[in-house]
Amino acid sequence: MECIFCKKNIDEVEFRDTRLLSRFISGLGKIRPRKKTGLCATHQRAVSRAVKRARHIGLLSSTSK
Repeated sequence: MECIFCKKNIDEVEFRDTRLLSRFISGLGKIRPRKKTGLCATHQRAVSRAVKRARHIGLLSSTSK
């Protein structure tokens, strides 16, 4: 599996893009691991940082719906 961010040449992961970030969150609200998402290590760290920022601001729920 190839990293979708590397494939599309995306450098930064925006914490405001909740639709994209919700793809990397499980049904229980946990951040999915690298094996499940297929991201490279750099982008996995960026996604987890963006999810945490979005949760802190209140854009994403920290629990499941």
